[in-house]
Amino acid sequence: MRGEKLKIIKNVLGRGYKSGHEYLFGCPFCKHHKMKMSVNVDKSVFKCWICDKSGRDLGYIVRKFGTRQDRDEWSKYDDRVEITDFDFLFAEPETPSEQRIDLPDQLVSLTNKTLSRSAQIALRYLSKRGIDKDDVLKWKIGYCSDGEYAGRIVVPSFNENGYANYFIARSSGEAWPRYKNPPASRDIIFNELYINWDEDLVIVEGVFDAIKAGNAIPLLGSTLRESSALFQAIIKSGCSVYLALDEDASKKTRSIARLLLKYGVEVYEIDTSGVEDVGEMTKDEFKSRKENASFIEKDNYLLQRLFAV
Repeated sequence: MRGEKLKIIKNVLGRGYKSGHEYLFGCPFCKHHKMKMSVNVDKSVFKCWICDKSGRDLGYIVRKFGTRQDRDEWSKYDDRVEITDFDFLFAEPETPSEQRIDLPDQLVSLTNKTLSRSAQIALRYLSKRGIDKDDVLKWKIGYCSDGEYAGRIVVPSFNENGYANYFIARSSGEAWPRYKNPPASRDIIFNELYINWDEDLVIVEGVFDAIKAGNAIPLLGSTLRESSALFQAIIKSGCSVYLALDEDASKKTRSIARLLLKYGVEVYEIDTSGVEDVGEMTKDEFKSRKENASFIEKDNYLLQRLFAV
């Protein structure tokens, strides 16, 4: 099996040479002219000593850079979902639709120089939550002083083509309910316009969590299903996933981790204990917890405990 896997890796990465127990290839990520991508077939790990890209699943390299034949061959030695199921899952619909919505007419950007008193209160609310002016600008956060969403902070979502496809309207005061969102499908990739699929992806519960977590997408309260737009985008991209759901959502974490592992995704769990949610952390604290995230494997003791009923 080792020889067959090495042959596939060579097909994908090209010429390489042996160095001790590992092989060195050119890195397909940074494309440095020297062979600095170290691959250990036995341990199924890789690391580039130039760009520092690394992973614990060689299948990620095959799925991202290999041909259809390479992926088919690799699937024989990998216990992920069969490639035929993979292709069926991502079959394009005959009439693909792109959700677009109108943002509230009364929406005013919180980056404006002149703001109403109530909008200033909204800014102070965001500041107390650790959301600064750069975040407001990046996420295009606004506020409604009147209308259907009066007294609410609005965080819009834009699809990969730059069209608004959803928004979160959160009360900055005592208005109830705290969240009042548009009558539109939540089966979207929130702010896909800003997502880098070549980097690690963090999955969180809500939009304020995502602002703290960097390259992150909120679940908007739902779980992750095979048919969802977010799940399919993850599998297509081959990115590593960090789960940072609320501490009391352990069942949801188990379910999502199990599903991602089924498709060969490299999964990590971030410790969110001691806080109500990721949004309560500082960005530095979240970064530290992400750096110390637990790698999840199918066959180790930690995963057995994670999946315990």
